[in-house]
Amino acid sequence: MVHVKRPYDATGRRTQAHRTRVRVLECARRVLLDRGYPETTVAAVAKAAGVSAETVYKAFGSKPRLVAAVVRRALEGSAQAPAETRSDALQSTEPDPRAVIEGWGALTAEVSPLVAPLLLLVEAAAAHDPEVAALRDELDAARRERMSANAARWAAAGHLRAGQEAEDVATVLWTYTSPQLYDLLVVRQRWSPQRFGEFVAQALRAHLLD
Repeated sequence: MVHVKRPYDATGRRTQAHRTRVRVLECARRVLLDRGYPETTVAAVAKAAGVSAETVYKAFGSKPRLVAAVVRRALEGSAQAPAETRSDALQSTEPDPRAVIEGWGALTAEVSPLVAPLLLLVEAAAAHDPEVAALRDELDAARRERMSANAARWAAAGHLRAGQEAEDVATVLWTYTSPQLYDLLVVRQRWSPQRFGEFVAQALRAHLLD
């Protein structure tokens, strides 16, 4: 009898690796928000996640890369589908620009409480650490790139009003998604995230529509 060797199935291993990665990111977020960026260490995150520091380094490479991954995860929002995917779908299927802006406001209310506190921690630490300053610039550039992509879709859909440039739209979107605005209105003025999202939608309508 010839025994045929079954191919190795790595599904279980990949699933476990994914669960470990998610757990590390969740623990890193908690440690960051509890201790701040300077006092957060890879060792502390590893201990909270129940893994070795080597595991964290192998998965993310460094503390700044770990924080960048935490931010990217926060940007996905709290629903099953990532917020970016939902935004793209909204823009591709909704012909009414007002409805698109309402959707952007709702996504802002969902995502900002998750990501803005992290960006504010990075911003505070950037003043004293060149490596963190580079991370801040990288994250800010990524946000600007995303807003530029949204503005390009806005232009392609024919929503630009007379004299308006896509890059101006990108600047408006970039401004109203800034963690600094979230800090002013939600953290300092104690607005609810819902009120903040409604404010963003109202401001975008004023700036982008006739």
